[in-house]
Amino acid sequence: MSLYEYTYIARQDIQPQQVDAITELFTKIITDNGGNVAKTESWGLRTLAYKIKKYKKGHYVHLNLDAPHAAIAELERNARLHEDVVRYMTIRVEEFEEGDSVVLRSKDRDNRPPRDDKFKRDDKFKKDAS
Repeated sequence: MSLYEYTYIARQDIQPQQVDAITELFTKIITDNGGNVAKTESWGLRTLAYKIKKYKKGHYVHLNLDAPHAAIAELERNARLHEDVVRYMTIRVEEFEEGDSVVLRSKDRDNRPPRDDKFKRDDKFKKDAS
């Protein structure tokens, strides 16, 4: 079986419980067709780079899949038919990324306190400019 990363964007006006239900549906499709879901990450409600079907935001969900091509084809067919899925993307990979994805790591970065030495550098440059 091959390894895939699958990310989909759900409409902004649905509840997080409905997004979880869609993820469970997609997980069932993969397992019924002989594959398995290695990891599931919910990236939350995020702003889109551009409007898609008049939506400015969407619920992002990322899945790591170990499945045959037939299971992926069935998953994509169901994603096209599902009215709450705005966009999806499937990428074949050689191996899965260890730990959290880049998106979740960048969220952790936002919560860091500001560095104190940055302010010291700004003061130094102001003094030099005088």
